[in-house]
Amino acid sequence: MQEPENNQQKWLSGFMKETFKEQKRTRRWGIFFKLLTFTYLFVALFLFMNTGVLDKDQKNQQPHTAMVVVNGVIAADKEANANNIVSALRAAFKNEQSKAVMLVINSPGGSPVQSGYVNDEIKRLRGIYPNKKLYAVIAELGASGGYYMAVAADQIYADKSSLVGSIGVTASSFGFVDLMEKVGVERRHYTSGEHKAFLDPFSPAKVEEAEFWQGVLDSTHQQFIKVVEEGRGDRLVKDNKDLYSGLIWNGEQALALGLIDGLGSPGYVAREVIKAEEIVDYSFKESKLESFTKSLGLSIGEGVGELLSTSSGSLTLR
Repeated sequence: MQEPENNQQKWLSGFMKETFKEQKRTRRWGIFFKLLTFTYLFVALFLFMNTGVLDKDQKNQQPHTAMVVVNGVIAADKEANANNIVSALRAAFKNEQSKAVMLVINSPGGSPVQSGYVNDEIKRLRGIYPNKKLYAVIAELGASGGYYMAVAADQIYADKSSLVGSIGVTASSFGFVDLMEKVGVERRHYTSGEHKAFLDPFSPAKVEEAEFWQGVLDSTHQQFIKVVEEGRGDRLVKDNKDLYSGLIWNGEQALALGLIDGLGSPGYVAREVIKAEEIVDYSFKESKLESFTKSLGLSIGEGVGELLSTSSGSLTLR
């Protein structure tokens, strides 16, 4: 009878050792997370007290060129959205020390709604500040919605190799009807409204709906053309049949067509045109504290996941 008792004692001793190991491991993780939190809070406090705002404010008190950058696809859920751009433009115009505003564009376009918001706001701000000009400078690409914004400027500049234009509207999708028939898939789509699903890629296209959609695109295209002609006026070479075809040109070609006013970089425009070489960037930027907070959440999440994974493994009976 002694042997079973010894086995029980060994099992109990082993179990207690594993339990103590787990407790130590949990304490170590607890200490780690406390140190991690303390470190993050310390860094957050440091960033909060050293955000560089003072340096920018000091620059803002000197004569300068105010720059707002539009980079990437223009959309409500992207960094290049109307709220960010408009807020930056308002601050740039408002500062009495900004001699002019420079909108630097590097975008393939995007939402006509977001581009329209910016175009309208530029016109409004130019009315409020009639003595402060706005220059658009196209970097690698100023197409479609990017050019839609640019035409609201007093003047547009680009590099000789920049791509400019694409004055058109596009909408595309796919049709999977024949493929579904081949693989034997039955589409079940219920709607209220005769044309509610007219853009559904799994339903056959109807001639009247395609014509309707084309009409929407044509109407939006005419809005684009109107904005371009209002902004560029007599500078456009209007007898070019391809001007509004959706084609895109390099900077030299765009200059010949009247789509831009000159060739030059942001530095050139600030130095030679605006005559204020000092450039202050008013573009929307996520604050260091916001960026830090996001990284904090990500790091803690990864750490908790690792802790849970380790703990669950160690609790397995062996």
